Amino acid sequence: MTTTSHDPITLAVIQSSLAAAAEEMFLLLRKTAMSPIIHEVLDVGTGVTDGEGNIVCSGAGIPSFVGVLDKAVRRIIEIHGPDGIHEGDLFATNDPSFGGVTHLSDVVIAQPVFYQGDRIAWTASIAHWSDIGGMTPGSMSTRAREIYQEGLRLPAIRLFERGKEIRPVFEIIAVNSRLPDFALGDLWSQIAASRRAGGRIRRLVSAYGIDSYGAALAALFLEGEKRALAGLAALPQGEFHIEDEKDSGIVWRATIRISESEFLVDLRDNPDQSDGPWNTSRDGSVISAQMLFKALTDPEFPANEGSFKPLAVLTRDGSIFDAAAPAPHGYYFETRIGLYDMLWRCIAATMPDRMPAGHFASICGTVIAGTHPDTGRRFTMVEPQMGGWGATADRDGESCMYSTSHGETFNCPVEICESRYGLEVGWKRMSDDSSGNGLHKGGKGMSLCYRPRASAIVAAGFSRYRKNVWGLCGGEPGGTNRIRLVRSNGTEESHAFVSDLEVGPGDELIVETANGGGWGKPKEE
Repeated sequence: MTTTSHDPITLAVIQSSLAAAAEEMFLLLRKTAMSPIIHEVLDVGTGVTDGEGNIVCSGAGIPSFVGVLDKAVRRIIEIHGPDGIHEGDLFATNDPSFGGVTHLSDVVIAQPVFYQGDRIAWTASIAHWSDIGGMTPGSMSTRAREIYQEGLRLPAIRLFERGKEIRPVFEIIAVNSRLPDFALGDLWSQIAASRRAGGRIRRLVSAYGIDSYGAALAALFLEGEKRALAGLAALPQGEFHIEDEKDSGIVWRATIRISESEFLVDLRDNPDQSDGPWNTSRDGSVISAQMLFKALTDPEFPANEGSFKPLAVLTRDGSIFDAAAPAPHGYYFETRIGLYDMLWRCIAATMPDRMPAGHFASICGTVIAGTHPDTGRRFTMVEPQMGGWGATADRDGESCMYSTSHGETFNCPVEICESRYGLEVGWKRMSDDSSGNGLHKGGKGMSLCYRPRASAIVAAGFSRYRKNVWGLCGGEPGGTNRIRLVRSNGTEESHAFVSDLEVGPGDELIVETANGGGWGKPKEE
């Protein structure tokens, strides 16, 4: 039975049902995806947008991934035109120039949802695939100098048109991956997630009517904006600057201007884009600013389009924070998390009682690819690592957590790692490093040892390998991140960013992540 009631209870039911649809997408991916980076680590994001690509709600997963989905959908609409999208269409994109936002390994699947001929929503997900081709296994080469070298580019293309599968596209995806079964399995998992949520939304609108559905979205966006403005009013107004020297010696800069009605982040005065894979798109930079803004203004209410109405971000085309094609993006996440950390530090200097000291500020992504010594099957392990979080004015920092932009994710269990990848995990324990002392101590980093049982290839990207994690209010700096290789002959080498690194039986690959920064001067003994 259809109703046009706009009473608050009806609107709340519609809003909660949309949130449930996004959460169901997430759970479906967790249950059906092929790759452990998805079903164990949960390196995914799911969400629902309105018909124009404005984010309505999201499932669990990586916050910065959720921030991709609305931008991806808007780019798909821009590329194909509002009249070029039909019921039964389904799209894929992974290229930053075509709505992919991140890097080629993160694939966005988006489906428009129609009701009585009108496009009323999109259901979208993003997931990290274990291999999308390119010059190194795992598709994250530190040697890449153009995006063409990083893998297969999917430029907001159709996988289905008016309900009909475009089979050659699936074949192109499979033949370009070193792990075609995993690529297709993860792809179909995302397709199923979109379809499941799309069906739920159509039934919802059929039950409550299109007018009530539209009123529920409008009320949700308005509530998000009201909360954002209320939180903004509680922040210190003024202009705040920061300069941050990176491990390479280059300097990043940011200015944040806070007024009653606007939170502006100015990133224009920054280096040109890198000739290596350490760039991020403008959309990626916006996501870093969105995460900081949401944490400061309204950390409790789920994010929607209204949550970011007072936020403005300025970038310069061709800079590291607004890279132009054909710049490579393989390790975009290290640039984006570094930006987030810098903006956090800028505000923490003015609000030290409310904000923690610095954390290990790196994904510390570790990729090991080879052939399983028992099954003979090819594998690619993609593993973000855990490290220490900064102390606060009230307590010590959290130990062995994922980076603050990585959200509700988990480590891959040792049992899965050893059975699926044929590696031996020598140990996984908290660091014994003593850095990050203070009135409250920074959380502990991690020490982890992988022992390959057969020849394999390693790629890794660790930021903060030279510059220590920052302390706050006199707290001591935290540690640094690094990955060490101890060869079977006793020789040792240390790395931060590396790819195509050959390892074999008898070698030990040792991951060491940083302690968080301390807060306040240590008590005198």
